[in-house]
Amino acid sequence: MQLTDRHREYWRKNLRMTALLLAIWFLVTYVVSYFARELNEFTVLGFPLGFYMGAQGSLVVYVLIIWFYARYMNRLDHQYGVHEGGRD
Repeated sequence: MQLTDRHREYWRKNLRMTALLLAIWFLVTYVVSYFARELNEFTVLGFPLGFYMGAQGSLVVYVLIIWFYARYMNRLDHQYGVHEGGRD
């Protein structure tokens, strides 16, 4: 199967967004944990930031990443005409 320029553009945008969201995931998961002691100097809702990110904050970011990716891909699918039938 030969890919057209439109297919390549679609996949390039998809991969670029995936790479960006994976970078955010990496930062939230590993970098924040690595610097937890330094982040504990700041407070969020009365809790040290390092503790908050480990306990709840990272989970909130993960849900936001999933929500954003689904919304972005739905829009991209409609833009390139590759969406599946059903609910929009």
